Amino acid sequence: MKEYINVIGGGLAGTEAAYQIAKRGIKIKLYEMKPKKFSPAHSNKNLAEIVCSNSFKSNLHTNACGVLKEELRILDSLLIKIADETAVPAGQALAVDREEFSKKVTEEIEKNENIEIINEEVTNLEELIKDTITIIASGPLTSDKLAKEISKLTNQDKLYFYDAAAPIVTKESINFDIAFWGDRYEQERGKDESIEDWQKRIEENKEKQNYINLPMNEEEYNTFYDNLVNAEVVELHNFEKREIFEGCMPIEIMAKRGKDTLRFGPLKPVGFTDPRTGRRPYALVQLRQDDSEGKIFNLVGFQTNLKFGEQKRVFSLIPGLENAEFVKYGVMHRNTYINSTELLDNTYNMKINHNVFFAGQITGVEGYVESIASGLIAGINAANMLQGEEKLVLPKETINGALADYISTPKEKFQPMNANFGIVPVLDKRIKDKKVKYAILGDRALEELNKTIKNRKF
Repeated sequence: MKEYINVIGGGLAGTEAAYQIAKRGIKIKLYEMKPKKFSPAHSNKNLAEIVCSNSFKSNLHTNACGVLKEELRILDSLLIKIADETAVPAGQALAVDREEFSKKVTEEIEKNENIEIINEEVTNLEELIKDTITIIASGPLTSDKLAKEISKLTNQDKLYFYDAAAPIVTKESINFDIAFWGDRYEQERGKDESIEDWQKRIEENKEKQNYINLPMNEEEYNTFYDNLVNAEVVELHNFEKREIFEGCMPIEIMAKRGKDTLRFGPLKPVGFTDPRTGRRPYALVQLRQDDSEGKIFNLVGFQTNLKFGEQKRVFSLIPGLENAEFVKYGVMHRNTYINSTELLDNTYNMKINHNVFFAGQITGVEGYVESIASGLIAGINAANMLQGEEKLVLPKETINGALADYISTPKEKFQPMNANFGIVPVLDKRIKDKKVKYAILGDRALEELNKTIKNRKF
């Protein structure tokens, strides 16, 4: 094994990983194709370029991303330290001067004697990783040549080109006075089945059902439809517009094809009986489990490009979601990522090729702080591997640990995830006040983190 570590990608995850490795006395070769070559969204020659919002989201401990940032401060994250130093006024959020942020990260990396920056596009991954621990942190806009190399490494015909995804809500925020469990046709009342026998059968089998269902009458559907087709959307980049496939058509675009299009598509009520009326509903929304513990559910067929505030407003009009807690809003953009649930463990290490780690949005974590977090954990563990030390696994009660667990746990349909309290283990007792609940979860996360690293030096 060579006595240095490769890091591919000089974005948020790659630079954090490089710093974590270098501070442990290990040499780094950091590959970044800029400024020789730029992705469609990048234009700054500096490392850790921020291409979208300058916000790192909330700093509050009642917010999962706020707790994640505090975990990273405890773990000595270089990038969160620089974000704090380059902060601009943003209320309770951490927002940065993006130019100053990238400049300071670049200066810190360039002056580090253990880090050699190589401004080249990686086009031969097999040769690079031979006998060398390597972290791949090439981001959601990985170059085509490197993407092909990663496809060969992971034995995937292609990487996931993530075009549109549905919002996700917590199970405990769904109104089960309206919602009911049931699979299509299995839940429907039989032609000669009495209401009593049907209700008994449904009750006996509800634990075996896979979907939560939200029935709508005609008036409710019309209200939802009118608001949906008139809601505000996010404008895509030109290079993203070319990559939208019919198979993941945004629900608001589908709706504009005709008022009944959704009722014959993702909202079709065929095969269901509304327990409240004993009749087939006018339309029906299905929710599918999104985690192994059944705490969070995604809205089936609701991939969308609506603005976040509009998603909250419009989708809360669906009966049963009037008080829904959205842990992730639907997004639509190009996002190259691997199927981490099959490929990685909860240290961001490949399950088969132990020389290789992945970090950043290519793993399926979503967001600036989440990318930094994955780079930090991958960097620490790559260094530990080279030095023959035990890898660091953080508890699922921490936001760091929950994210690592989410992207490494097999699931039917994997989609990127950001920091949220819906992916951490639930509390022993239900607390109705969200702020109180989140404060307890935040305190628990930091307590578990400090216990885990008590005898480690960061």
